[in-house]
Formats: sequence, C-alpha cells, structure tokens
Amino acid sequence: FSVGLKGSFLIFKHFPPYGSALCIHQLHTSGAEFTHSYCDGLYPGHIQTTAFQKALLAVGSGVAALHDPYRHDMVAVLGETTGHLALINLRDRMKNDPEGYTILTERPRIRLSTLDLEKMATLPDGTFGREYLRFLEDNKVTPDSRAEVKFVDNEELAYIMLRYREVHDLLHTLLGMPTNMLGEVAVKWFEAAQTGLPMCALGALLGPLRLNASRLQSLFTSLGPWALQNGRRARCVLSIFYERRWEQRLEDLRQELNIQPPPVILSASNRRGA
Repeated sequence: FSVGLKGSFLIFKHFPPYGSALCIHQLHTSGAEFTHSYCDGLYPGHIQTTAFQKALLAVGSGVAALHDPYRHDMVAVLGETTGHLALINLRDRMKNDPEGYTILTERPRIRLSTLDLEKMATLPDGTFGREYLRFLEDNKVTPDSRAEVKFVDNEELAYIMLRYREVHDLLHTLLGMPTNMLGEVAVKWFEAAQTGLPMCALGALLGPLRLNASRLQSLFTSLGPWALQNGRRARCVLSIFYERRWEQRLEDLRQELNIQPPPVILSASNRRGA
C-alpha cells in the first residue's frame, strides 16, 4: 500500500510472491521535484525515517497485520517502528546478564547456514536441539523466514530486534506451542509480558479476535494466564546463548529459565485455523 502526505509521499510497497520489498522515498514539492532515496544507513539494509514517517508506517503495517496476522513483513515493520523504548530495556537486561552480554558481543545468528541439522537430528529425544528440529519439521517453518531489520535507528538495538525474531521459534519450542493461531497468540501473550514490545501487546490483544469460542475458552482459562505468568517471571529469553544449549534437556532449560510446561498440549495441524 502507499500513504500520501501533502508535502511528501511515504511509499510502502509489497511485491508478492517473493517476500517483501520496502521502498521509502521523499518527494520535495517546493520548486523542482526530485526524489531522495535513503540508501546509506547505520547497518546493511537500514532505512532512515523521521518520527512522523515511523508513525505512518506503524499505522499502515498495523492495519495490514490485523487483516492478516501471517503477514510477517507487516508485523516486522510494526515492531521496528514502535519498539524503541522496549528495545532499550531489553538491551539493559542483556548487558546485566553475563550470557546476554556475550550475545551482544559475539552477535550470533540463527539461520540454516549456522545450524548443524544433521547433528541435531542425532540428539536424543527431549533435548532442546532435537525438539527444536522437530518443531521446524512438524510446523514446516524455517529460521531463514525472519526479515532483516530496516527501521531501527541504532545498530545495537537493531541486532536485539533481529535476535528477538530469530529466537521466536525457539520460544515456540520452549513453550510447547505450535504455529496455529492459538499457539501464536499464547506465545504473543508470553512475549508481551517478557519483552514489553508494543507489537507483542497488540498481537496479544487482537489475536483472540480470530479464535473460535472453544479456543477462546482455552486461551482465557488456561493458556493465557500461564503465558502471562511465565512471561513475567522468566529469565530474559534473549539472554540465553541457545546455540550452545542444543544438547541440554528441554525440561532442564525450562527450569533454568523458570518456565513451566504448558497446561494444554496443542497439535501442530491446522496452522491457519482459528
């Protein structure tokens, strides 16, 4: 979609089916017209935007994400344009944790190119690495689907946002939640309490609107309270060097993070079902 301004235009384009392409231009209409593209930034892919442009992007991406919660590109833009204060808080928590500080120093990435899937497949059942691989296979997802950060105007905070995205599927594994709508909403409730990111809070608030009556009952009576309680009391989930924990038992990692097992076991089927 595109959003028009009187003195300038903020153009946000999406080109399916090859993912998303973001293009920000500012057209100055006083005198001769010319187009200025934000190409250089604080990190590869960074797009410099004003506070007003961020607000427009936040509104537009929020509407698109509400219409289709599986538009991960829109969810990503919403998170980047509204999460500055929460990212600062997460950075402080990570710097005050020895393991989190190491992550900020070494900047690990969770990608197919950095994972040894063959080795993970040989790990015993119940280990974190084996259960994470099972999650990827059962839900037919890949860590490479996470978008790069573009609109965060601080290089360190941009990495923290990226780390949050790449850890998201690991949280599904830790929480025992599939990627269907109920599972995603439960994870968002946990993330909202854990991270304070407005995007997570919005997802936690609006996600239940897409659930049917039986799943709403399950959310409000068991999964929701469990997710909020665990999100509030758990150790900062971004301060765990998960790449060094594959051989650890999932149960032991949950205990270390102060996360209780889910009260309800959900199936990975019917990914888009309410």
